[in-house]
Amino acid sequence: MNIISFFSGAGGLDLGFSKAGFNIVWANEYDKEIWETYQKNHQNTFLDKRSITQIEASEIPDCDGIIGGPPCQSWSEAGAGRGMNDKRGQLFFDFIRILKAKQPLFFLAENVSGMLANTHSSAFLNIQELFRDAGYRLTVNLVNAKDYNVPQDRKRVIFVGYRNDLNMEFSVPSKSPNKLTLKDAIFDLNESAVPALDKNYTNVHTGKFSNNEYMIGGFSTLYMSRNRVRSWDEPSFTIQAGGRHAPIHPIAPKMEKVETDKFEFRKGAENNYRRLSVRECARIQTFPDDFVFYYNNLASAYKMIGNAVPVNLAYELAKQIRTDLNKRKIDVF
Repeated sequence: MNIISFFSGAGGLDLGFSKAGFNIVWANEYDKEIWETYQKNHQNTFLDKRSITQIEASEIPDCDGIIGGPPCQSWSEAGAGRGMNDKRGQLFFDFIRILKAKQPLFFLAENVSGMLANTHSSAFLNIQELFRDAGYRLTVNLVNAKDYNVPQDRKRVIFVGYRNDLNMEFSVPSKSPNKLTLKDAIFDLNESAVPALDKNYTNVHTGKFSNNEYMIGGFSTLYMSRNRVRSWDEPSFTIQAGGRHAPIHPIAPKMEKVETDKFEFRKGAENNYRRLSVRECARIQTFPDDFVFYYNNLASAYKMIGNAVPVNLAYELAKQIRTDLNKRKIDVF
């Protein structure tokens, strides 16, 4: 089955669908800092580098499915939260425009849980109605990646639609009985991690594990407003798109609260507090070790990893879609 991908980023969603047997034939990503990473890791996929706003549906190959994660900053609880008042939030309309024109068997769109906030209720309902008007039976689910073989607390809204003539509805896959932890994900990486160069430029670390370098520099007042350490036997905090907000490595003890909205590193253990490395964040996002990220400054690396859909979550969702289509005698392979 041929799949089209929008807002592809580094391709976590694409990789999960590929693992489930789908063929990503065409992808779209506008951020030039990501192009090299995408192209070198998805060599059989054509990458269109234009903004989705500039792309006509007639220029896109016919496909069986459309997937993508429209930019989430507009909806983020940690960001401005402007929703449809931000041009990035409006990119949902272009996703739906192309979906309506191409009429594939299904679509999947992913976004942050912040779009469920009351301030976005009108826009959220409008998006759902537009998906239905495009000709799809829609389901919307809030999922946590930790329930799908991802060692991370990461809540996301998942839109899945099957074309109306298929007369079927998506249901989220069963949760994994086992929950992965930081120890499962990154225990073997700590001793080989190295700090970035001055101003957080890459040191082009090419040891046993690629990209195993971490951002240096101070921690803001906002960062120190809560504990940023999870233990080895817990899942990670959400991997964010900003390197300065990366969680602290679990070798450090949990931060101590000194007053409201103010925490500090435990005295005597200050040297243990470092941010998770690029590779550690990639592991937590369930990218394989042979998936290499290309960048000059570590900020770009953390951004593309933090914005990605965890590969294992994408895989579980894709498997469920494959199962549903096969029940309708539609052969995925």
